[in-house]
Amino acid sequence: MDIERFLATHRLPQSYASTAQKWFNPLCERINTHQLSANKTIVVGINGSQGSGKSTLSDYIQTYLEETFSKTVVSLSIDDFYLSRAQRQILSKTVHPLFVTRGVPGTHDTALALSVIANLKSGDSVAIPRFNKATDDPFPAEEWPVITEAPDVIILEGWCVGISAQSTELLEKPVNTLEADEDPEGTWRNYANSALSDNYQTLFSQLDYKVMLKAPSFDCVYRWRCEQEHKLAESGVEGAHIMSDEAILRFIQHYQRLTEHALSTLPNQCNTVFKLDHQRIISSEEVRE
Repeated sequence: MDIERFLATHRLPQSYASTAQKWFNPLCERINTHQLSANKTIVVGINGSQGSGKSTLSDYIQTYLEETFSKTVVSLSIDDFYLSRAQRQILSKTVHPLFVTRGVPGTHDTALALSVIANLKSGDSVAIPRFNKATDDPFPAEEWPVITEAPDVIILEGWCVGISAQSTELLEKPVNTLEADEDPEGTWRNYANSALSDNYQTLFSQLDYKVMLKAPSFDCVYRWRCEQEHKLAESGVEGAHIMSDEAILRFIQHYQRLTEHALSTLPNQCNTVFKLDHQRIISSEEVRE
Protein backbone atom coordinates (compact mmCIF):
# COMPACT_ATOMS: atom_id res chain seq x y z
CA MET A 1 0.00 0.00 0.00
CA ASP A 2 1.27 3.48 -0.90
CA ILE A 3 0.96 5.08 2.54
CA GLU A 4 2.54 8.37 1.47
CA ARG A 5 -0.07 8.86 -1.23
CA PHE A 6 -2.82 8.05 1.28
CA LEU A 7 -1.45 10.62 3.75
CA ALA A 8 -1.27 13.28 1.05
CA THR A 9 -4.75 12.56 -0.28
CA HIS A 10 -6.31 12.81 3.17
CA ARG A 11 -4.05 15.62 4.43
CA LEU A 12 -2.89 13.48 7.34
CA PRO A 13 0.22 13.93 9.52
CA GLN A 14 3.13 11.54 9.16
CA SER A 15 2.28 10.07 12.56
CA TYR A 16 -0.80 8.44 11.00
CA ALA A 17 1.50 6.05 9.14
CA SER A 18 2.84 4.50 12.35
CA THR A 19 -0.69 4.36 13.81
CA ALA A 20 -1.92 2.56 10.72
CA GLN A 21 0.97 0.11 10.73
CA LYS A 22 0.48 -0.78 14.38
CA TRP A 23 -3.30 -0.93 14.58
CA PHE A 24 -5.01 -0.81 11.19
CA ASN A 25 -2.86 -3.15 9.12
CA PRO A 26 -3.55 -6.07 11.51
CA LEU A 27 -7.27 -5.15 11.39
CA CYS A 28 -7.20 -5.34 7.60
CA GLU A 29 -5.45 -8.71 7.82
CA ARG A 30 -8.24 -9.99 10.09
CA ILE A 31 -10.92 -8.70 7.74
CA ASN A 32 -9.20 -10.35 4.79
CA THR A 33 -9.00 -13.66 6.68
CA HIS A 34 -12.67 -13.35 7.62
CA GLN A 35 -13.66 -12.77 3.99
CA LEU A 36 -11.57 -15.67 2.73
CA SER A 37 -13.13 -17.95 5.34
CA ALA A 38 -16.65 -16.81 4.45
CA ASN A 39 -15.91 -17.12 0.72
CA LYS A 40 -18.58 -14.52 -0.05
CA THR A 41 -19.25 -10.81 0.23
CA ILE A 42 -18.95 -9.68 3.84
CA VAL A 43 -20.17 -6.44 5.40
CA VAL A 44 -17.87 -4.56 7.78
CA GLY A 45 -19.51 -2.02 10.08
CA ILE A 46 -17.52 0.90 11.50
CA ASN A 47 -18.94 2.88 14.41
CA GLY A 48 -17.48 6.04 15.87
CA SER A 49 -18.67 9.32 17.31
CA GLN A 50 -18.45 12.49 15.25
CA GLY A 51 -14.86 13.45 14.55
CA SER A 52 -13.43 10.11 15.69
CA GLY A 53 -11.87 9.29 12.31
CA LYS A 54 -14.25 6.57 11.09
CA SER A 55 -14.46 7.90 7.52
CA THR A 56 -10.66 7.98 7.25
CA LEU A 57 -10.44 4.47 8.71
CA SER A 58 -13.03 3.28 6.19
CA ASP A 59 -10.95 4.74 3.35
CA TYR A 60 -7.79 3.17 4.78
CA ILE A 61 -9.35 -0.29 5.00
CA GLN A 62 -10.63 -0.01 1.45
CA THR A 63 -7.27 1.16 0.09
CA TYR A 64 -5.31 -1.50 2.00
CA LEU A 65 -7.57 -4.37 0.96
CA GLU A 66 -7.55 -3.26 -2.66
CA GLU A 67 -3.82 -2.62 -2.96
CA THR A 68 -2.51 -5.42 -0.72
CA PHE A 69 -4.96 -8.25 -1.39
CA SER A 70 -6.54 -7.17 -4.69
CA LYS A 71 -9.98 -7.21 -3.06
CA THR A 72 -12.94 -5.38 -4.53
CA VAL A 73 -14.40 -3.07 -1.89
CA VAL A 74 -17.45 -0.79 -1.84
CA SER A 75 -17.56 1.81 0.91
CA LEU A 76 -20.90 3.14 2.12
CA SER A 77 -21.68 5.81 4.69
CA ILE A 78 -24.99 5.75 6.49
CA ASP A 79 -24.95 9.52 5.85
CA ASP A 80 -25.51 8.83 2.15
CA PHE A 81 -28.90 7.35 2.97
CA TYR A 82 -30.30 10.49 4.58
CA LEU A 83 -33.83 11.42 3.63
CA SER A 84 -34.11 14.50 1.43
CA ARG A 85 -34.65 17.89 2.99
CA ALA A 86 -38.28 17.87 1.79
CA GLN A 87 -38.89 14.47 3.39
CA ARG A 88 -37.41 15.64 6.68
CA GLN A 89 -39.52 18.79 6.58
CA ILE A 90 -42.60 16.57 6.37
CA LEU A 91 -41.36 14.64 9.41
CA SER A 92 -40.74 17.92 11.23
CA LYS A 93 -44.36 18.95 10.64
CA THR A 94 -46.06 15.61 11.26
CA VAL A 95 -43.91 14.21 14.07
CA HIS A 96 -41.57 16.77 15.66
CA PRO A 97 -39.72 19.94 14.54
CA LEU A 98 -36.30 18.49 15.48
CA PHE A 99 -36.54 16.02 12.59
CA VAL A 100 -35.68 18.80 10.18
CA THR A 101 -32.06 18.12 11.25
CA ARG A 102 -30.54 15.03 9.65
CA GLY A 103 -28.67 12.46 11.67
CA VAL A 104 -30.77 10.61 14.22
CA PRO A 105 -32.59 7.35 13.47
CA GLY A 106 -35.73 8.10 11.51
CA THR A 107 -33.91 10.44 9.10
CA HIS A 108 -32.36 7.68 6.96
CA ASP A 109 -33.85 5.64 4.11
CA THR A 110 -33.10 2.24 5.64
CA ALA A 111 -35.13 0.42 2.98
CA LEU A 112 -32.83 1.88 0.31
CA ALA A 113 -29.74 0.89 2.31
CA LEU A 114 -30.99 -2.68 2.62
CA SER A 115 -31.79 -2.79 -1.08
CA VAL A 116 -28.34 -1.49 -2.06
CA ILE A 117 -26.57 -4.07 0.13
CA ALA A 118 -28.78 -6.90 -1.18
CA ASN A 119 -28.10 -5.92 -4.79
CA LEU A 120 -24.37 -5.60 -4.14
CA LYS A 121 -24.27 -9.09 -2.63
CA SER A 122 -26.17 -10.59 -5.55
CA GLY A 123 -23.97 -8.87 -8.12
CA ASP A 124 -26.82 -6.93 -9.71
CA SER A 125 -26.06 -3.52 -11.16
CA VAL A 126 -26.75 -0.94 -8.45
CA ALA A 127 -26.32 2.81 -8.09
CA ILE A 128 -24.68 3.88 -4.82
CA PRO A 129 -26.46 6.87 -3.22
CA ARG A 130 -24.41 9.93 -2.39
CA PHE A 131 -25.59 12.78 -0.15
CA ASN A 132 -24.53 16.40 -0.66
CA LYS A 133 -24.16 17.97 2.78
CA ALA A 134 -23.58 21.38 1.19
CA THR A 135 -27.12 21.38 -0.21
CA ASP A 136 -28.58 19.13 2.52
CA ASP A 137 -30.02 16.87 -0.17
CA PRO A 138 -28.95 13.74 -2.06
CA PHE A 139 -26.94 14.25 -5.22
CA PRO A 140 -29.02 13.68 -8.36
CA ALA A 141 -29.43 9.92 -8.91
CA GLU A 142 -27.77 10.15 -12.33
CA GLU A 143 -24.55 11.20 -10.55
CA TRP A 144 -24.47 8.16 -8.25
CA PRO A 145 -21.63 5.69 -9.01
CA VAL A 146 -22.79 2.36 -10.41
CA ILE A 147 -21.40 -1.01 -9.27
CA THR A 148 -21.94 -3.94 -11.63
CA GLU A 149 -20.40 -6.90 -9.78
CA ALA A 150 -20.48 -8.30 -6.26
CA PRO A 151 -17.60 -6.93 -4.15
CA ASP A 152 -15.54 -8.96 -1.72
CA VAL A 153 -16.15 -6.45 1.08
CA ILE A 154 -18.80 -3.83 1.77
CA ILE A 155 -17.97 -1.22 4.39
CA LEU A 156 -20.80 0.60 6.19
CA GLU A 157 -19.64 3.40 8.45
CA GLY A 158 -21.56 5.85 10.59
CA TRP A 159 -22.00 7.29 14.05
CA CYS A 160 -25.04 5.11 14.82
CA VAL A 161 -24.00 1.94 12.96
CA GLY A 162 -24.59 -1.13 15.11
CA ILE A 163 -26.32 0.68 17.98
CA SER A 164 -29.27 -1.00 19.71
CA ALA A 165 -32.42 0.78 20.85
CA GLN A 166 -32.77 2.05 24.42
CA SER A 167 -35.28 0.91 27.01
CA THR A 168 -38.39 3.05 27.56
CA GLU A 169 -37.17 3.97 31.04
CA LEU A 170 -33.95 5.49 29.69
CA LEU A 171 -35.92 7.79 27.39
CA GLU A 172 -37.83 9.50 30.18
CA LYS A 173 -35.13 11.89 31.42
CA PRO A 174 -33.58 14.50 29.04
CA VAL A 175 -29.80 14.17 28.63
CA ASN A 176 -29.13 17.81 27.68
CA THR A 177 -30.71 21.24 27.24
CA LEU A 178 -31.82 20.46 23.67
CA GLU A 179 -34.01 17.60 24.86
CA ALA A 180 -35.19 19.47 27.95
CA ASP A 181 -36.13 22.66 26.09
CA GLU A 182 -37.17 21.40 22.65
CA ASP A 183 -38.40 17.86 23.35
CA PRO A 184 -39.90 18.10 26.86
CA GLU A 185 -42.56 15.46 26.12
CA GLY A 186 -40.02 13.06 24.62
CA THR A 187 -41.82 12.78 21.27
CA TRP A 188 -38.67 13.23 19.17
CA ARG A 189 -36.44 10.84 21.09
CA ASN A 190 -39.16 8.18 21.39
CA TYR A 191 -39.83 8.26 17.64
CA ALA A 192 -36.10 8.01 16.88
CA ASN A 193 -35.74 5.12 19.32
CA SER A 194 -38.72 3.32 17.78
CA ALA A 195 -37.14 3.67 14.34
CA LEU A 196 -33.84 2.38 15.71
CA SER A 197 -35.54 -0.71 17.13
CA ASP A 198 -37.10 -1.55 13.75
CA ASN A 199 -35.52 -1.28 10.29
CA TYR A 200 -32.15 -0.11 11.61
CA GLN A 201 -31.72 -3.42 13.43
CA THR A 202 -32.57 -5.24 10.20
CA LEU A 203 -29.86 -3.19 8.50
CA PHE A 204 -27.30 -3.79 11.25
CA SER A 205 -28.01 -7.53 11.19
CA GLN A 206 -26.21 -7.50 7.82
CA LEU A 207 -22.89 -6.75 9.56
CA ASP A 208 -20.43 -9.65 9.56
CA TYR A 209 -17.58 -7.83 11.29
CA LYS A 210 -17.94 -4.80 13.60
CA VAL A 211 -15.30 -2.18 14.37
CA MET A 212 -15.60 0.67 16.88
CA LEU A 213 -13.51 3.77 17.41
CA LYS A 214 -14.38 4.35 21.08
CA ALA A 215 -14.11 7.90 22.40
CA PRO A 216 -13.24 8.31 26.09
CA SER A 217 -16.50 10.23 26.62
CA PHE A 218 -19.03 12.39 24.82
CA ASP A 219 -17.24 15.49 26.12
CA CYS A 220 -14.53 14.96 23.48
CA VAL A 221 -17.01 15.07 20.63
CA TYR A 222 -17.50 18.85 20.73
CA ARG A 223 -13.78 19.57 20.37
CA TRP A 224 -13.30 16.89 17.72
CA ARG A 225 -16.29 18.15 15.74
CA CYS A 226 -14.97 21.73 15.91
CA GLU A 227 -11.59 20.57 14.60
CA GLN A 228 -13.36 18.76 11.76
CA GLU A 229 -15.31 21.90 10.84
CA HIS A 230 -12.21 24.09 11.00
CA LYS A 231 -10.40 21.68 8.68
CA LEU A 232 -13.30 21.88 6.24
CA ALA A 233 -13.16 25.68 6.36
CA GLU A 234 -9.42 25.68 5.65
CA SER A 235 -9.88 23.31 2.71
CA GLY A 236 -11.91 25.93 0.84
CA VAL A 237 -14.44 23.40 -0.46
CA GLU A 238 -16.84 25.29 -2.71
CA GLY A 239 -20.38 25.49 -1.37
CA ALA A 240 -19.47 24.02 2.02
CA HIS A 241 -21.67 25.23 4.86
CA ILE A 242 -19.38 25.96 7.79
CA MET A 243 -20.89 25.95 11.27
CA SER A 244 -19.70 28.20 14.07
CA ASP A 245 -18.46 26.61 17.29
CA GLU A 246 -21.70 27.76 18.96
CA ALA A 247 -23.80 26.08 16.25
CA ILE A 248 -21.78 22.88 16.62
CA LEU A 249 -22.46 22.85 20.38
CA ARG A 250 -26.21 22.74 19.74
CA PHE A 251 -25.88 20.42 16.75
CA ILE A 252 -24.06 17.64 18.59
CA GLN A 253 -26.70 17.55 21.30
CA HIS A 254 -28.93 15.80 18.74
CA TYR A 255 -26.56 12.82 18.98
CA GLN A 256 -25.52 12.85 22.64
CA ARG A 257 -28.09 10.33 23.85
CA LEU A 258 -27.24 7.57 21.41
CA THR A 259 -23.52 8.31 21.38
CA GLU A 260 -23.37 7.79 25.14
CA HIS A 261 -25.56 4.70 24.79
CA ALA A 262 -23.13 3.32 22.20
CA LEU A 263 -20.10 4.01 24.40
CA SER A 264 -21.62 1.95 27.20
CA THR A 265 -23.20 -0.91 25.24
CA LEU A 266 -21.56 -1.37 21.84
CA PRO A 267 -17.97 -2.41 22.68
CA ASN A 268 -19.04 -5.88 23.88
CA GLN A 269 -20.77 -6.45 20.53
CA CYS A 270 -17.78 -5.55 18.34
CA ASN A 271 -15.00 -7.69 16.89
CA THR A 272 -12.43 -4.91 17.19
CA VAL A 273 -12.60 -1.90 19.51
CA PHE A 274 -9.95 0.82 19.31
CA LYS A 275 -9.92 2.88 22.52
CA LEU A 276 -9.08 6.52 21.80
CA ASP A 277 -7.60 9.05 24.20
CA HIS A 278 -8.62 12.71 24.31
CA GLN A 279 -6.29 13.48 21.40
CA ARG A 280 -7.88 10.76 19.24
CA ILE A 281 -4.78 8.60 19.60
CA ILE A 282 -5.38 4.87 20.02
CA SER A 283 -4.33 3.76 23.48
CA SER A 284 -5.34 0.10 23.27
CA GLU A 285 -7.53 -2.37 21.42
CA GLU A 286 -9.87 -5.25 22.20
CA VAL A 287 -10.19 -8.02 19.64
CA ARG A 288 -12.92 -10.66 19.56
CA GLU A 289 -13.06 -13.05 16.64
